[in-house]
Amino acid sequence: MFSGLTDKLSGIFNSLAGRKKLSEENISDAVREVRLALLEADVNFGVTKNFIKRVKDKALGEQVIKSVTPGQQFIKVIHEELVALMGGGEAVLHLSAKPAIVMLCGLQGAGKTTHAAKLAKYLGKNEHKKKVLLAACDLQRPAAIEQLQTLGSQISVQVFTLAGEKNPVKVAKAAQKMAKEGHFDVLILDTAGRLHVDEALMEELLEIKNGVQPHEILFVANAATGQDAVTTAAAFNERLGVTGTILTMLDGDTRAGAAISIHEVTGKPLKFEGIGEKLDDLQLFNPQSMADRILGMGDTINLVKKAQEHISEEEAQKLEEKIRKATFTYNDYLKQMQAVRKMGSLKGLMKMLPGASMLPDLDQSEKEFYKIEAMILSMTPRERSEKDDLSMGRMKRIARGSGTTVQDVNKLKKSFKQSKQFFKNPPSKKMMEKFMDKSPFDF
Repeated sequence: MFSGLTDKLSGIFNSLAGRKKLSEENISDAVREVRLALLEADVNFGVTKNFIKRVKDKALGEQVIKSVTPGQQFIKVIHEELVALMGGGEAVLHLSAKPAIVMLCGLQGAGKTTHAAKLAKYLGKNEHKKKVLLAACDLQRPAAIEQLQTLGSQISVQVFTLAGEKNPVKVAKAAQKMAKEGHFDVLILDTAGRLHVDEALMEELLEIKNGVQPHEILFVANAATGQDAVTTAAAFNERLGVTGTILTMLDGDTRAGAAISIHEVTGKPLKFEGIGEKLDDLQLFNPQSMADRILGMGDTINLVKKAQEHISEEEAQKLEEKIRKATFTYNDYLKQMQAVRKMGSLKGLMKMLPGASMLPDLDQSEKEFYKIEAMILSMTPRERSEKDDLSMGRMKRIARGSGTTVQDVNKLKKSFKQSKQFFKNPPSKKMMEKFMDKSPFDF
């Protein structure tokens, strides 16, 4: 995601690395290159123009920290302005009413139906724990109702339909009545889309809006369409008065145009982003996180959120204590591997780390991850808790059971012992400092 823009910006920052200070000349050269990179990434021309002006003024002003290098100064300015451009902070849904009505709108193919289900699942879990009702108001697209019903059953969320009804306003009003009587917290309306903006579509959506008075109107935009998504969002906002945007398809080969431009053009916040095909793949849009990703700094904000969702503080403290005392076992390792798997693919998680582009083959790393898990699962309970040593006979049995080799099992055994030995006899502070000073490529 955004790899083209990230690579171009990295090259620009590197060109400033050897400078002794930021001058009007080298800043002008750099911002000219940034401008071209943003336009190539399909960022709105007007947004780019204003962004570049703010960056140049700030980079040459007194707000820049004097104690860092010119390259770092420039990155800091770009990062701050990107965050501001995309809204500054996370924008939440207004769900104080009961039921709170959330209406999704957008063009056909943007992912409205899927993201209606994703949003329902998101609101039903974790700290929200909302009772959600989905309403099938898309009466235009063939199989739209069946798709929503299938998705609803997958996440155990009730879907409201009116068999044979042709008027989406009547469906929306009936769903609103049911949501009130059934004491639902949130009603999500999945509406029809078109291949392009037209009067018939807008009139239908306006009728639904006037009929049920939704508390949130979220425009669902396909990030892969770049500048077209921004233009369409502006048109929907002008007619409907949207309250925010859900940006979809961010897991693909996406240019950054929509993500960077849409808030500035519409004046409405980006509220969510779809980051994958699974129904769990929806998260709050965080401008700082997005700026980090665009600048190749990873996504530690959402990585921490994922960890907090799947690993309790108590479990983390217990593991930390075991690591400090070097009393952790294969069982502990297995638990952590399974917790990581719940957070998503290892490849996806590793990409959220800063400097992910410098990591080795992530597909190969994921294969090794599953191989280790298979070997531990092939151990007996006593072997996993290290009550029985892994003799040659046991290693042969584990290798057969896990589809690996004795060499693989022996490598796991040796690395596990080395890890425990490291924590039992940690190196001196001086040695650790020397170790930390080394580049990963020095070993």
